Amino acid sequence: MRVEDNAVFRVRDLVNLLDVSPNTVYRAIKTGELDALKFGSGKGTLRVPGTAVNVWLGTCAERGYADFVQGDQSPEAADDVPAEVA
Repeated sequence: MRVEDNAVFRVRDLVNLLDVSPNTVYRAIKTGELDALKFGSGKGTLRVPGTAVNVWLGTCAERGYADFVQGDQSPEAADDVPAEVA
């Protein structure tokens, strides 16, 4: 999956696009895994550039490969979908 490099996303757009929790996106921003732009002062407005999303997705893919293909972690255990639904 790739997004347009020149796109700019709100956190809620990424949450919907990637089907992840808002906390996942905010945590990635806070840890520096996902670059974000802040406009204004105080609370401001937060946006994530498409280039940053693509870099983050690449990092997540590498981590998945290392954990599930090279490592011994179970993808089923990491998935947040109950087994009876999958």
